[in-house]
Amino acid sequence: MGRDTQTYLVGGVAAIGGFLFGFDTGLISSILEMDYWKSYFHNPGSVGVGVIVSLLTAGCFVGSLCAGWLADRYSRKKSIMAACVVFTLGAAIQCGSRNRAMLIIGRFIAGLGVGVLSMTVPVFQSEMSPSHIRGRLVSLQQWAITWGILVAFWIDYGCHFIKSDAAWRIPMGIQIVPAIILFVSMFFMPYSPRWLIDNDRFDEAQQVLARLRSGGDIYAPQVIEELEDIKEAVRVERETAVRSYAELLRFPIRRRIILGVVIQALQQLTGINVSMYFATSIFKQSGLSGDNAPLLAQGVNGVVNMLATIPAILWVDRWGRRKTLMLGSLGCGVTYFVQAVTTAATQRKTYDADGSLNLNIPHGPSYLIVVMMYLFVASFAMSWGPVAWIYPSEMFPMHIRSKANSITTAANWLLNFVIGLVSPILIKKITWGLDLIFAVIMFASIVIIYLFYPETKNRSLEDMEVIFTGSPWAHKDRKRIDEYDAARANQVDVDIKQSKVE
Repeated sequence: MGRDTQTYLVGGVAAIGGFLFGFDTGLISSILEMDYWKSYFHNPGSVGVGVIVSLLTAGCFVGSLCAGWLADRYSRKKSIMAACVVFTLGAAIQCGSRNRAMLIIGRFIAGLGVGVLSMTVPVFQSEMSPSHIRGRLVSLQQWAITWGILVAFWIDYGCHFIKSDAAWRIPMGIQIVPAIILFVSMFFMPYSPRWLIDNDRFDEAQQVLARLRSGGDIYAPQVIEELEDIKEAVRVERETAVRSYAELLRFPIRRRIILGVVIQALQQLTGINVSMYFATSIFKQSGLSGDNAPLLAQGVNGVVNMLATIPAILWVDRWGRRKTLMLGSLGCGVTYFVQAVTTAATQRKTYDADGSLNLNIPHGPSYLIVVMMYLFVASFAMSWGPVAWIYPSEMFPMHIRSKANSITTAANWLLNFVIGLVSPILIKKITWGLDLIFAVIMFASIVIIYLFYPETKNRSLEDMEVIFTGSPWAHKDRKRIDEYDAARANQVDVDIKQSKVE
């Protein structure tokens, strides 16, 4: 880590916000299959399950839309702290639920907090980091999500052996612990230097940059240079300030808004949350027998998700965003296609006594489906998981970054809500057809990324004006960007020679 130790510390603490969402995603997946939970809430059908699962994401949608104004008005730091309080309230209501309505309300309130965190944390991390590790730092958000899912899976597995309502109340109550840890830790984290400069708090911004870049030396050359770059960028942006959300749809910002919305929507259209929310029931349908086998398979799923995110954290700033996404789409599409063909060829659809679907797939094909699901999760974790959060967090200018990211993040949650609502119905009605739909979307996304998404690796946030100004076709704009790089390199050489003369 070296000179970036403080930056990693700040980004890592903020990433606990991702852990909260991951934990909730992981725990609800296994809780849905707990007998005591089913009995307490009167065995909800596929529609009822869809509502319970998706109400958290409905809250996330509302929270992410509000997050832009909150982060600009009260700072990224305070917005994260406020979101922790809201999430804690929602988790407490879920833990103490006396009926289905109370559970749904608690999930919606918790979702408000997660929505604010999902927008604010990547922006906070992005604004704290230098360009050479920005992708890695924002990837910590996704890695924390995978850790949350993993920890929740295994807590659920342990609680599965409790023979009372505590089996599902304990996991829901444990959510409060990481929320409190994040809230307390943020007291010791700095404000975003870019937010401080945007609010004319230049001395504080210089001190934060010195803490992050030079071990506290406020007069270090890299600190002064970055401070002046941000000041100039903020000055220019104020001349064309965006004062309402409607202005985000005007040229030239409109292109970036569309790209941000599409990349967040495509992350959800990978179908990852179908695998996370309903994997236990999918494993059960696919022929894994025994009470604990689907839960164990889900626990392994969490391990795969967490471990496969590590390569992206380490190398996304070397691989680049475009190549990572296209390779991830190829991997996801192939695994979905194999799952669809295997299920279609071997299923013998029946229904159990409680009305749940059982595909009765023979053991050989069922194991292949499980392996394909693991490979799908690995493909997602190495690509769409982190990069869909990285790209929007770095592509917008400072003065609209929070507002714009609130829109793109809301698109993510809107698709998450819709998929969570309809997936249990589609899984029951068309089984392998859902895999085929996701496969087609993944193959189409390769073309979309290649044609429209320019590379942003190793670019400062202030460089994005050049990257996203010009042709909307990513490959046609390469020459102009190369000319910009050459001119900038020449200017750096001139500055170095001038400094030596002086």
